[in-house]
Amino acid sequence: MKRHASAIWNGSLKDGRGSLTTDSRVLSTTPYSFATRFESGTGTNPEELIAAAHAGCFSMDLSSRLGHAGLAPEQIDTSAVLTLEKTDDGFTITAVALEVKVKVGNPDQAKFDEAVAKAKSGCPVSKVLNADISVNATLV
Repeated sequence: MKRHASAIWNGSLKDGRGSLTTDSRVLSTTPYSFATRFESGTGTNPEELIAAAHAGCFSMDLSSRLGHAGLAPEQIDTSAVLTLEKTDDGFTITAVALEVKVKVGNPDQAKFDEAVAKAKSGCPVSKVLNADISVNATLV
């Protein structure tokens, strides 16, 4: 399986503008710029997209693991806070904090905790990130 996306950038770093497009067209010439990345401009940025991808990936992976553990996942609500810091090597994604609230039909804390730990390390987006990943998961 391969997924495709493209980026166009015009101009200098601070004054330039770009757009992102995915084959699915969910993103279609979606604007991004220095202001959307490092300030509070309107549009998206690569780190926001990685955070969204991580939240979605983790939720799906956890759903699978909960199902295999005999827990019936009803709703998984995951938010991701990605930290981008300036380091000696330039800007680096240093951490992602996942906050997860899960509703299951038949709660079992031990099975839940095991599924969360496995999803944290098993989610494909987690595997590609060289960052400190933390998960705060709660049964609701």
